[in-house]
Amino acid sequence: MKVETFAEKIILFCRELHFNSPLPSGISVMNPFGENTETLSVVSAFYRKYYSDNRSRRIILGINPGRFGAGVTGIPFTDTVRLKEKCGLSISGIKTYETSSVFIYEMIDMYGGPEKFYGDYFISSVSPLGFTQTRSGGKEVNFNYYDSRELSEAIVDFAVESVNKQLSFGINREICFCLGTGKNFRFLSKLNSQFNFFEKIVPLEHPRFIMQYRSKQKNFYLKMYIDKLGVNRPL
Repeated sequence: MKVETFAEKIILFCRELHFNSPLPSGISVMNPFGENTETLSVVSAFYRKYYSDNRSRRIILGINPGRFGAGVTGIPFTDTVRLKEKCGLSISGIKTYETSSVFIYEMIDMYGGPEKFYGDYFISSVSPLGFTQTRSGGKEVNFNYYDSRELSEAIVDFAVESVNKQLSFGINREICFCLGTGKNFRFLSKLNSQFNFFEKIVPLEHPRFIMQYRSKQKNFYLKMYIDKLGVNRPL
């Protein structure tokens, strides 16, 4: 009997992602796997490149996809520039830039490069689908799940189901790294206390916060990430 690789489990997970709960007024779901037919093909190529095995990996959980990163590429913290330059893949006709992606790939380079990093880690989000808000004048902007109590409550079942499905990929449950030391960490910790996903959750400052408010200290945070993630930490 053929055993599915880590990659095939992720690809199936992405293909089947959907969000059915009622949303607050003006909020929409951002599902890159259903909005651009090329995205799933690129996502499949990415995961087959780095995850075609049955190794155990640690998980890093962000907030939710953003409009210029995973909201386009389907790959967490990977804009189209990093997708092409660091991973050798591309989505035709689209170019996006996300500051969080810049930080993450600088960290990945310090770790030893994409093959080494993705061999040890899997990045996802508490909500693996993103959200946008339409403001007056029709402008669409990112909207984090915790920006509204109503939305935070609406994603609970989706978040729990998503984490449980991802644990079945072969995730090491001893430790989870959470991107965001505030609201995302509190939300995930509360779920973890109820559902016992992980033995321990370690918060890390979110890359967007670092790049927007602590850019002069970027090297300090890069080193902190490397120290906490542990290049030589045994799985």
